[in-house]
Amino acid sequence: MNSKHIETQAIRTQIERSQFLEHSSPLYLTSSYVFEDAEDMRASFADEKQRNIYSRYSNPNTSEFVEKICFMEGAERGYAFASGMSAVFSTFAALLNADDHIVSCRSIFGSTQTLFNNILPKWNISNSYFKIDELDTIESLIQPNTKVIYAESPTNPAVDILDVQRLGDIAKKHGLIFIIDNCFATPYLQQPIKFGADLVIHSATKLIDGQGRVLGGVTVGSSELIQKIYLFSRNTGPALSPFNAWILSKSLETLPVRVDRHCDNALKVATFLESHDNVNFVKYPFLKSHPQYELAKKQMSQGGTIVAFEIKGGIEAGRKFLNAIQLLSLSANLGDTRSIVTHPASTTHAKIPEDIRLQTGITAGLIRVSVGLEHPEDIINDLKQALS
Repeated sequence: MNSKHIETQAIRTQIERSQFLEHSSPLYLTSSYVFEDAEDMRASFADEKQRNIYSRYSNPNTSEFVEKICFMEGAERGYAFASGMSAVFSTFAALLNADDHIVSCRSIFGSTQTLFNNILPKWNISNSYFKIDELDTIESLIQPNTKVIYAESPTNPAVDILDVQRLGDIAKKHGLIFIIDNCFATPYLQQPIKFGADLVIHSATKLIDGQGRVLGGVTVGSSELIQKIYLFSRNTGPALSPFNAWILSKSLETLPVRVDRHCDNALKVATFLESHDNVNFVKYPFLKSHPQYELAKKQMSQGGTIVAFEIKGGIEAGRKFLNAIQLLSLSANLGDTRSIVTHPASTTHAKIPEDIRLQTGITAGLIRVSVGLEHPEDIINDLKQALS
Protein backbone atom coordinates (compact mmCIF):
# COMPACT_ATOMS: atom_id res chain seq x y z
CA MET A 1 0.00 0.00 0.00
CA ASN A 2 1.41 3.39 -1.02
CA SER A 3 -0.82 5.72 0.98
CA LYS A 4 0.91 8.03 3.47
CA HIS A 5 -2.37 9.04 5.10
CA ILE A 6 -3.19 7.82 8.60
CA GLU A 7 -6.90 7.57 7.81
CA THR A 8 -6.24 5.10 4.98
CA GLN A 9 -3.57 3.06 6.77
CA ALA A 10 -5.71 2.71 9.90
CA ILE A 11 -8.40 1.06 7.79
CA ARG A 12 -6.38 -0.82 5.17
CA THR A 13 -3.56 -2.26 7.28
CA GLN A 14 -4.73 -5.82 7.82
CA ILE A 15 -3.29 -9.27 8.35
CA GLU A 16 -3.24 -11.64 5.39
CA ARG A 17 -6.64 -13.06 4.46
CA SER A 18 -7.32 -16.72 5.18
CA GLN A 19 -8.60 -19.24 2.65
CA PHE A 20 -12.10 -17.91 3.36
CA LEU A 21 -11.21 -14.49 1.88
CA GLU A 22 -12.90 -12.53 4.66
CA HIS A 23 -13.20 -8.76 4.17
CA SER A 24 -12.71 -7.92 7.85
CA SER A 25 -9.85 -9.45 9.85
CA PRO A 26 -11.02 -12.48 11.83
CA LEU A 27 -10.48 -13.03 15.55
CA TYR A 28 -7.68 -15.50 16.32
CA LEU A 29 -8.63 -16.96 19.70
CA THR A 30 -5.81 -19.45 20.01
CA SER A 31 -3.16 -19.84 22.68
CA SER A 32 -0.66 -21.63 20.44
CA TYR A 33 0.25 -22.61 16.86
CA VAL A 34 1.30 -25.85 15.17
CA PHE A 35 4.42 -26.60 13.14
CA GLU A 36 4.81 -28.39 9.84
CA ASP A 37 7.62 -30.66 11.01
CA ALA A 38 10.57 -30.91 13.42
CA GLU A 39 12.75 -28.59 11.35
CA ASP A 40 10.03 -25.92 11.17
CA MET A 41 9.66 -26.11 14.94
CA ARG A 42 13.43 -25.94 15.54
CA ALA A 43 13.92 -22.96 13.23
CA SER A 44 10.97 -21.12 14.76
CA PHE A 45 12.29 -21.42 18.30
CA ALA A 46 15.78 -20.47 17.10
CA ASP A 47 14.31 -17.20 15.77
CA GLU A 48 15.37 -18.12 12.25
CA LYS A 49 11.74 -17.72 11.16
CA GLN A 50 9.35 -14.86 11.85
CA ARG A 51 6.14 -16.67 12.72
CA ASN A 52 3.61 -17.12 15.50
CA ILE A 53 4.62 -19.64 18.16
CA TYR A 54 2.54 -18.80 21.21
CA SER A 55 0.09 -15.95 21.77
CA ARG A 56 2.10 -14.68 24.73
CA TYR A 57 4.82 -13.91 22.16
CA SER A 58 2.66 -12.76 19.24
CA ASN A 59 -0.75 -13.27 17.69
CA PRO A 60 -2.16 -12.19 14.30
CA ASN A 61 -4.58 -9.76 15.98
CA THR A 62 -1.96 -8.13 18.21
CA SER A 63 0.43 -7.92 15.26
CA GLU A 64 -2.16 -6.08 13.17
CA PHE A 65 -2.88 -3.64 16.00
CA VAL A 66 0.81 -2.94 16.61
CA GLU A 67 1.52 -2.50 12.89
CA LYS A 68 -1.17 0.18 12.66
CA ILE A 69 0.19 2.08 15.68
CA CYS A 70 3.72 1.86 14.30
CA PHE A 71 2.65 3.39 11.02
CA MET A 72 0.71 6.18 12.70
CA GLU A 73 3.58 7.03 15.07
CA GLY A 74 6.35 6.60 12.51
CA ALA A 75 7.91 3.81 14.62
CA GLU A 76 10.00 0.85 13.51
CA ARG A 77 8.48 -1.76 15.80
CA GLY A 78 6.24 -2.23 18.82
CA TYR A 79 4.73 -4.57 21.40
CA ALA A 80 1.17 -4.64 22.75
CA PHE A 81 0.28 -5.08 26.42
CA ALA A 82 -2.71 -5.99 28.57
CA SER A 83 -3.06 -2.40 29.83
CA GLY A 84 -1.41 1.00 29.64
CA MET A 85 0.33 0.50 32.98
CA SER A 86 1.68 -2.90 31.95
CA ALA A 87 3.20 -1.09 28.95
CA VAL A 88 4.77 1.51 31.25
CA PHE A 89 6.11 -1.00 33.78
CA SER A 90 7.39 -3.49 31.21
CA THR A 91 9.13 -0.77 29.23
CA PHE A 92 11.06 0.43 32.27
CA ALA A 93 11.69 -3.07 33.64
CA ALA A 94 13.11 -4.19 30.30
CA LEU A 95 15.44 -1.23 29.85
CA LEU A 96 16.63 -0.45 33.39
CA ASN A 97 19.03 -2.24 35.70
CA ALA A 98 19.57 -1.96 39.43
CA ASP A 99 21.08 1.41 40.42
CA ASP A 100 19.83 3.18 37.26
CA HIS A 101 18.21 6.61 37.47
CA ILE A 102 15.21 8.26 35.77
CA VAL A 103 14.63 11.96 35.15
CA SER A 104 10.89 12.52 34.89
CA CYS A 105 8.42 15.34 34.68
CA ARG A 106 6.54 15.72 37.98
CA SER A 107 3.22 15.94 36.08
CA ILE A 108 2.62 12.29 35.24
CA PHE A 109 -0.18 9.76 35.75
CA GLY A 110 -0.67 8.79 39.40
CA SER A 111 0.06 5.09 38.87
CA THR A 112 3.29 5.95 37.07
CA GLN A 113 4.30 8.09 40.05
CA THR A 114 3.60 5.10 42.31
CA LEU A 115 5.79 2.96 40.06
CA PHE A 116 8.65 5.45 40.28
CA ASN A 117 8.29 6.22 43.98
CA ASN A 118 7.36 2.86 45.52
CA ILE A 119 8.03 -0.04 43.16
CA LEU A 120 11.19 0.61 41.14
CA PRO A 121 13.12 1.64 44.29
CA LYS A 122 12.91 -2.05 45.33
CA TRP A 123 15.64 -2.56 42.73
CA ASN A 124 17.41 0.65 43.76
CA ILE A 125 16.16 2.44 40.65
CA SER A 126 15.81 6.10 41.61
CA ASN A 127 14.25 9.16 40.01
CA SER A 128 14.43 12.95 40.02
CA TYR A 129 11.48 15.16 39.08
CA PHE A 130 11.32 18.44 37.19
CA LYS A 131 8.26 20.68 36.93
CA ILE A 132 6.76 21.63 33.58
CA ASP A 133 8.13 25.17 33.87
CA GLU A 134 11.60 23.99 34.93
CA LEU A 135 13.01 22.47 31.75
CA ASP A 136 16.15 24.54 32.35
CA THR A 137 16.87 22.37 35.41
CA ILE A 138 16.77 19.02 33.61
CA GLU A 139 20.46 18.83 32.79
CA SER A 140 21.37 19.55 36.42
CA LEU A 141 19.30 16.47 37.42
CA ILE A 142 21.16 14.11 35.10
CA GLN A 143 23.53 11.79 36.96
CA PRO A 144 26.18 9.35 35.72
CA ASN A 145 23.65 6.53 36.21
CA THR A 146 20.73 8.32 34.49
CA LYS A 147 19.25 6.15 31.76
CA VAL A 148 15.88 7.69 30.82
CA ILE A 149 14.04 10.99 30.43
CA TYR A 150 10.28 10.48 30.77
CA ALA A 151 7.30 12.78 30.24
CA GLU A 152 3.65 13.08 29.21
CA SER A 153 2.31 15.77 26.92
CA PRO A 154 -0.43 16.87 27.34
CA THR A 155 -0.20 16.09 31.04
CA ASN A 156 -2.82 14.35 33.17
CA PRO A 157 -4.96 15.93 34.58
CA ALA A 158 -3.84 19.57 34.27
CA VAL A 159 -3.44 19.52 30.45
CA ASP A 160 -0.04 21.22 30.37
CA ILE A 161 2.18 20.98 27.29
CA LEU A 162 5.89 20.11 27.36
CA ASP A 163 8.40 20.99 24.66
CA VAL A 164 8.96 17.51 23.22
CA GLN A 165 11.67 18.69 20.81
CA ARG A 166 13.65 20.26 23.64
CA LEU A 167 13.40 17.11 25.76
CA GLY A 168 14.51 15.05 22.78
CA ASP A 169 17.52 17.29 22.21
CA ILE A 170 18.57 17.01 25.87
CA ALA A 171 18.22 13.22 25.79
CA LYS A 172 20.26 12.96 22.61
CA LYS A 173 22.99 15.26 23.98
CA HIS A 174 23.44 13.04 27.04
CA GLY A 175 22.89 9.68 25.35
CA LEU A 176 19.65 8.97 27.22
CA ILE A 177 16.50 7.12 26.21
CA PHE A 178 13.61 9.56 25.76
CA ILE A 179 10.22 7.99 26.48
CA ILE A 180 6.93 9.87 26.19
CA ASP A 181 3.37 8.93 27.07
CA ASN A 182 1.25 10.09 24.12
CA CYS A 183 -2.08 8.85 25.49
CA PHE A 184 -3.92 12.19 25.59
CA ALA A 185 -2.98 13.20 22.05
CA THR A 186 -3.13 9.80 20.29
CA PRO A 187 -0.92 9.20 17.23
CA TYR A 188 -3.53 11.05 15.16
CA LEU A 189 -2.84 14.42 16.82
CA GLN A 190 0.84 14.10 17.75
CA GLN A 191 3.83 11.95 16.76
CA PRO A 192 6.60 12.43 19.36
CA ILE A 193 9.16 10.41 17.40
CA LYS A 194 9.29 13.32 14.93
CA PHE A 195 10.50 15.48 17.82
CA GLY A 196 13.16 13.09 19.11
CA ALA A 197 11.35 10.48 21.23
CA ASP A 198 12.90 7.01 21.20
CA LEU A 199 9.81 5.27 22.55
CA VAL A 200 6.12 6.22 22.68
CA ILE A 201 3.66 4.63 25.10
CA HIS A 202 -0.14 4.55 24.90
CA SER A 203 -2.89 3.43 27.18
CA ALA A 204 -5.06 2.09 24.37
CA THR A 205 -7.86 1.84 26.93
CA LYS A 206 -8.53 5.54 26.36
CA LEU A 207 -9.13 7.23 22.99
CA ILE A 208 -7.70 4.39 20.93
CA ASP A 209 -10.55 2.16 22.08
CA GLY A 210 -12.78 5.18 22.49
CA GLN A 211 -15.85 3.45 23.86
CA GLY A 212 -14.81 2.28 27.32
CA ARG A 213 -14.86 -1.42 26.42
CA VAL A 214 -11.42 -3.01 26.79
CA LEU A 215 -8.02 -2.50 28.39
CA GLY A 216 -4.84 -2.33 26.35
CA GLY A 217 -1.44 -0.72 26.05
CA VAL A 218 1.32 -0.43 23.49
CA THR A 219 4.92 0.74 23.28
CA VAL A 220 6.45 1.60 19.90
CA GLY A 221 9.78 3.00 18.79
CA SER A 222 13.22 1.88 17.66
CA SER A 223 13.71 -1.79 16.79
CA GLU A 224 16.72 -2.07 19.10
CA LEU A 225 14.80 -0.92 22.19
CA ILE A 226 11.61 -2.81 21.32
CA GLN A 227 13.61 -6.04 20.96
CA LYS A 228 14.65 -5.70 24.63
CA ILE A 229 11.04 -4.99 25.63
CA TYR A 230 9.82 -7.94 23.56
CA LEU A 231 12.27 -10.40 25.13
CA PHE A 232 11.34 -9.20 28.61
CA SER A 233 7.62 -9.37 27.88
CA ARG A 234 7.51 -12.76 26.17
CA ASN A 235 9.06 -14.21 29.33
CA THR A 236 7.05 -12.27 31.91
CA GLY A 237 3.64 -12.44 30.25
CA PRO A 238 1.97 -8.99 30.08
CA ALA A 239 0.70 -9.64 26.53
CA LEU A 240 -2.48 -8.10 25.14
CA SER A 241 -5.28 -10.63 24.59
CA PRO A 242 -6.24 -11.39 20.97
CA PHE A 243 -9.83 -10.30 21.60
CA ASN A 244 -8.81 -6.92 22.98
CA ALA A 245 -6.31 -6.49 20.15
CA TRP A 246 -9.07 -7.22 17.63
CA ILE A 247 -11.33 -4.60 19.26
CA LEU A 248 -8.54 -2.00 19.36
CA SER A 249 -7.51 -2.59 15.76
CA LYS A 250 -11.12 -2.07 14.66
CA SER A 251 -11.26 1.07 16.81
CA LEU A 252 -8.26 2.55 15.00
CA GLU A 253 -10.28 2.47 11.78
CA THR A 254 -12.51 5.22 13.18
CA LEU A 255 -9.94 7.05 15.34
CA PRO A 256 -9.48 10.05 12.99
CA VAL A 257 -13.19 10.79 12.55
CA ARG A 258 -13.88 10.26 16.27
CA VAL A 259 -11.02 12.45 17.43
CA ASP A 260 -11.99 15.22 14.99
CA ARG A 261 -15.42 15.36 16.63
CA HIS A 262 -13.98 15.07 20.15
CA CYS A 263 -11.69 18.03 19.48
CA ASP A 264 -14.45 20.13 17.96
CA ASN A 265 -16.67 19.49 20.99
CA ALA A 266 -13.83 20.09 23.46
CA LEU A 267 -12.96 23.49 21.99
CA LYS A 268 -16.63 24.54 22.25
CA VAL A 269 -16.77 23.36 25.87
CA ALA A 270 -13.53 25.15 26.73
CA THR A 271 -14.74 28.36 25.13
CA PHE A 272 -17.99 28.20 27.11
CA LEU A 273 -16.20 27.54 30.41
CA GLU A 274 -13.87 30.49 29.85
CA SER A 275 -16.85 32.82 29.93
CA HIS A 276 -18.48 31.40 33.08
CA ASP A 277 -18.46 33.46 36.28
CA ASN A 278 -17.89 30.42 38.53
CA VAL A 279 -14.69 29.44 36.70
CA ASN A 280 -11.28 30.88 37.63
CA PHE A 281 -9.38 29.56 34.62
CA VAL A 282 -9.61 27.02 31.79
CA LYS A 283 -6.78 24.98 30.26
CA TYR A 284 -7.21 23.52 26.82
CA PRO A 285 -4.21 23.34 24.44
CA PHE A 286 -5.91 25.13 21.54
CA LEU A 287 -7.34 27.99 23.61
CA LYS A 288 -5.23 31.10 23.05
CA SER A 289 -5.24 31.63 26.82
CA HIS A 290 -3.38 28.35 27.41
CA PRO A 291 0.16 29.13 28.68
CA GLN A 292 1.71 26.85 26.05
CA TYR A 293 -0.71 27.63 23.21
CA GLU A 294 2.00 28.29 20.59
CA LEU A 295 3.88 25.15 21.58
CA ALA A 296 0.69 23.09 21.37
CA LYS A 297 0.07 24.42 17.84
CA LYS A 298 3.61 23.39 16.89
CA GLN A 299 3.39 19.83 18.26
CA MET A 300 -0.28 18.93 17.86
CA SER A 301 -2.69 19.14 14.94
CA GLN A 302 -5.70 19.71 17.27
CA GLY A 303 -6.20 20.28 20.99
CA GLY A 304 -7.41 16.86 22.10
CA THR A 305 -10.39 15.74 24.15
CA ILE A 306 -9.45 16.87 27.70
CA VAL A 307 -10.42 20.22 29.22
CA ALA A 308 -9.29 21.24 32.71
CA PHE A 309 -10.79 24.14 34.62
CA GLU A 310 -10.77 25.50 38.15
CA ILE A 311 -14.12 25.96 39.81
CA LYS A 312 -14.43 28.69 42.43
CA GLY A 313 -14.79 27.38 45.99
CA GLY A 314 -12.11 24.69 46.18
CA ILE A 315 -12.63 21.05 47.20
CA GLU A 316 -16.14 21.52 48.59
CA ALA A 317 -17.29 23.28 45.42
CA GLY A 318 -15.74 20.43 43.38
CA ARG A 319 -17.79 17.85 45.32
CA LYS A 320 -20.99 19.86 44.91
CA PHE A 321 -20.28 20.20 41.20
CA LEU A 322 -19.94 16.42 40.79
CA ASN A 323 -23.18 15.82 42.72
CA ALA A 324 -25.02 18.28 40.47
CA ILE A 325 -23.96 16.59 37.21
CA GLN A 326 -26.91 14.92 35.44
CA LEU A 327 -25.88 13.87 31.92
CA LEU A 328 -22.11 13.45 32.08
CA SER A 329 -20.54 10.41 33.76
CA LEU A 330 -18.57 10.38 37.00
CA SER A 331 -15.71 8.03 36.20
CA ALA A 332 -11.93 7.73 36.42
CA ASN A 333 -11.70 6.84 32.72
CA LEU A 334 -11.28 9.23 29.79
CA GLY A 335 -11.38 9.19 26.00
CA ASP A 336 -14.85 7.64 25.89
CA THR A 337 -17.77 8.43 23.58
CA ARG A 338 -19.52 9.52 26.80
CA SER A 339 -18.32 12.74 28.43
CA ILE A 340 -16.75 12.20 31.85
CA VAL A 341 -15.96 14.57 34.72
CA THR A 342 -13.59 14.06 37.65
CA HIS A 343 -12.46 16.21 40.58
CA PRO A 344 -8.86 15.01 41.15
CA ALA A 345 -8.24 16.70 44.52
CA SER A 346 -11.08 14.80 46.22
CA THR A 347 -10.81 11.52 44.29
CA THR A 348 -7.96 10.25 42.11
CA HIS A 349 -5.26 12.43 43.71
CA ALA A 350 -6.69 12.79 47.23
CA LYS A 351 -3.89 10.68 48.79
CA ILE A 352 -1.15 12.85 47.28
CA PRO A 353 0.11 15.63 49.62
CA GLU A 354 -1.29 19.04 48.71
CA ASP A 355 2.12 20.58 47.99
CA ILE A 356 2.88 17.83 45.47
CA ARG A 357 -0.57 18.21 43.89
CA LEU A 358 0.01 21.93 43.43
CA GLN A 359 3.38 21.28 41.78
CA THR A 360 1.53 19.31 39.09
CA GLY A 361 -1.19 21.92 38.60
CA ILE A 362 -3.86 20.09 40.59
CA THR A 363 -5.52 22.86 42.58
CA ALA A 364 -8.32 22.23 45.08
CA GLY A 365 -10.97 23.25 42.57
CA LEU A 366 -9.54 21.65 39.43
CA ILE A 367 -12.09 19.74 37.34
CA ARG A 368 -11.09 17.47 34.44
CA VAL A 369 -13.59 16.96 31.64
CA SER A 370 -13.11 14.24 29.06
CA VAL A 371 -15.33 15.64 26.32
CA GLY A 372 -17.29 12.96 24.51
CA LEU A 373 -19.30 12.70 21.32
CA GLU A 374 -22.69 13.85 22.57
CA HIS A 375 -24.11 16.98 20.99
CA PRO A 376 -21.96 19.86 22.30
CA GLU A 377 -25.04 21.81 23.35
CA ASP A 378 -26.08 19.01 25.71
CA ILE A 379 -22.59 18.74 27.23
CA ILE A 380 -22.45 22.50 27.79
CA ASN A 381 -25.95 22.64 29.26
CA ASP A 382 -25.10 19.99 31.86
CA LEU A 383 -21.89 21.79 32.83
CA LYS A 384 -23.79 25.08 33.00
CA GLN A 385 -26.49 23.82 35.36
CA ALA A 386 -23.91 22.04 37.56
CA LEU A 387 -21.78 25.19 37.80
CA SER A 388 -24.85 27.17 38.83
